[in-house]
Amino acid sequence: MDCISSYSKILQPQFPTHQLKNTLLSTPSSILFSPFNLQSKKSLAIVASNTTTNNNSSGGCEYSGLTAPLVPSTEAGRSLRGALQSGRDGVFHAVVEKELVKLSYMRDDAFLRMNLNLCSDEALLHRRISELRELECRNAVEDVMYMLVVYKFSEIGVHLVPKLSKCMYNGRLEIWPCKDWELESIHSSGILEMVKEHLSSIIGWKDKWALTQTEKLHIRLVYAASIRYGYFLKSASMRYHLEQRFDHINSDLSSIITSSNLLFSRSWPLKQKSVPFGRVSDAGSTSVSSVSLIEEMQQENLTSYVMSLDHEIVQMCKKPKFKEATSLIEKHCSALFGDESDEVVLTSSASMKRFVLEAVAFGSFLWDAEDYVRTFYRLEEN
Repeated sequence: MDCISSYSKILQPQFPTHQLKNTLLSTPSSILFSPFNLQSKKSLAIVASNTTTNNNSSGGCEYSGLTAPLVPSTEAGRSLRGALQSGRDGVFHAVVEKELVKLSYMRDDAFLRMNLNLCSDEALLHRRISELRELECRNAVEDVMYMLVVYKFSEIGVHLVPKLSKCMYNGRLEIWPCKDWELESIHSSGILEMVKEHLSSIIGWKDKWALTQTEKLHIRLVYAASIRYGYFLKSASMRYHLEQRFDHINSDLSSIITSSNLLFSRSWPLKQKSVPFGRVSDAGSTSVSSVSLIEEMQQENLTSYVMSLDHEIVQMCKKPKFKEATSLIEKHCSALFGDESDEVVLTSSASMKRFVLEAVAFGSFLWDAEDYVRTFYRLEEN
């Protein structure tokens, strides 16, 4: 079972950056269905500009289209970017599978050739070729995972914040539109409550549009920690639901042993069990109100479960399972914030909230992408 570090408080922005850095979440199950078998999107175009907002602020960043700050550097990534922008039915997902199968074959072929030539005069050459091919494939797979994350954002109608240099105006950083509702809509009620608590521990300003000075480094640390928190919440949620399913299986097996004629009636409810991001309806359910009550109890139990994870499990699962995901977090943050980490900017709590909600969603989508990719391609474990 996979999850990352449990929730921990993050200091409010008025604290020095070096104190904040020590308190943020550290960097760092199989899913029952693919979260990427979704409908295709309309053609996307890149637009990013400095504009004036209508909320007592000026110089905001209004943008639309495929604004992801990290530009794919490999052929596979560029191919997926083009497929996403095309908006043609089924093209994106077909290209994802094609690229992953091809990359898996390329890496395995190079490894096989290296092993077949271990005793030959060309052994060193084939070993070097295998190493270069593995690095090439790893970079391509990271691009594929990133484009899967971008695809998930496009499905909820949210465009990733572009490079911050495109959102700066006279030392002021504003992100507009906020897209709070869309970014919150991906979470179940129980998870959303934990996300809101995470938000309240970071944003300590009273006035939504009041400007506060802060370092880019501070925002970057908050953003990276929130990605990992989103990854953690998704992983912990899946762990919880899988354990619930196993509990039901054990209960049903006990019932079968004591009463074999209850075999079908006891096992049938397993097919109706809710999963975190999609439900199979139960034709025999009693009423909407009773289902809602059950869901509410499940969300309360989920919150308690997440908050009660013991230290051993937290340490075992405190970072993404695969190195590709860890690398992708760093690449995305570097592309978004650039190298001017010590620069002091003016920003509002509304923009900070936008950053945090996007980062939490990014972590959740990254978990999905990681889990999907490993069904085609063997990722490298941390």
